[in-house]
Amino acid sequence: MTDYEAAILDVDGTIVRGEELLANVADGLHALDDAGIDRLLFSNNPTRGSDYYGAKLEPHGIDVDPQSVLTSATVSAAYLARTHPNERVYLIGNERLEAILEEAAVELTADPTTADVVLGSFDRGFSYGTLQESLQALENGIPFYGTDPDVTIPVDGGQIPGTGAILAAMEAAAGREPDAILGKPSSIAATAALDRLEADPERTLVVGDRLDTDIALGERAGMTTALVLTGVTDRTDIEAGSVQPDYVLESLADVETLL
Repeated sequence: MTDYEAAILDVDGTIVRGEELLANVADGLHALDDAGIDRLLFSNNPTRGSDYYGAKLEPHGIDVDPQSVLTSATVSAAYLARTHPNERVYLIGNERLEAILEEAAVELTADPTTADVVLGSFDRGFSYGTLQESLQALENGIPFYGTDPDVTIPVDGGQIPGTGAILAAMEAAAGREPDAILGKPSSIAATAALDRLEADPERTLVVGDRLDTDIALGERAGMTTALVLTGVTDRTDIEAGSVQPDYVLESLADVETLL
């Protein structure tokens, strides 16, 4: 028997790094399955929908139901569709996020002067021009959201700037912080995950590689947290961090030791 009925698993830095599956993590996933624990993959990647990770992990013998996947993109789309119906969203983000928002019936506008809401996210084409347009939209005092706070993204060979870096530029220019971050570690994200799992937070395990998103999400929601050292965080970061995990694992492959 195990104390857990559900697990929320980060993806980038926890299950994969770039395009590669991390060593032996399939053993950890199978251990969760064997223990009868419902698992939900939750990525802060704002460029992917729920079906992406199933296709990515299936060749490695890992079965992923799209209904057991959330991303900051899908959570953001659902939130905006629910709370800002029939309002125009000015998006700084890429084409994949744009498509996910449109699939959720979120109305987008390319004209910052007609925007009712601003959403900032990861955008490889981010430029002075887009920063100027975001400032133009935000000068009207309209709601301002970010998909996720991740300043960097782990990829093969290192890291690249993420949404958090773009939001920092938008904040500096507009002189205001986002009204909410919609992905991890927000209460919006925690509620979306627990609703999908239909789980009690006290019997839910969160596993991820970031203190400020994965571990903070679990800590705030009353879940048990385990940090893995396969991503962006090392033991020195843990010692200096204001957020502390309940457990530290070398890899998701070691999750069986918690069960």
